[in-house]
Amino acid sequence: MVKQKKTALAFILALVVLASAFATFYFLTRPAPVEGEKTIHIQIVADGQPTRSEAIKTDADYLRGALEEQGLIEGDETAFGLMVKTVDGRTADESIQEWWCFTKDGEMLFTGVDEIPIEDGDRFEITLTVGWDDF
Repeated sequence: MVKQKKTALAFILALVVLASAFATFYFLTRPAPVEGEKTIHIQIVADGQPTRSEAIKTDADYLRGALEEQGLIEGDETAFGLMVKTVDGRTADESIQEWWCFTKDGEMLFTGVDEIPIEDGDRFEITLTVGWDDF
């Protein structure tokens, strides 16, 4: 019984050390934002058609700040940052598995808008997507 407790404790300690190492690696290697004014380009696509395309001038460091300055996004705060539910007044309908997909130069982004640093000239697409069973 004592040996099982020691083994379990060692396993938990190893998980904590591993999680700390991953967190440290992420924070040391994540891309840094560019400070100062920059212009980014946003294209919003819904129902397969572009609904809005514009250049945004901003001093924001991350995509969330730039989009919120323009009143383009709304959502729910989560432990992982903003979960975007509404873009340019259009709310994704979760009952039919709609969600907003963020891409940069056509490449899908796998972090939230809170963690996407922006640089002058960046091009982002925000596309209303249906179906999350494939992910």
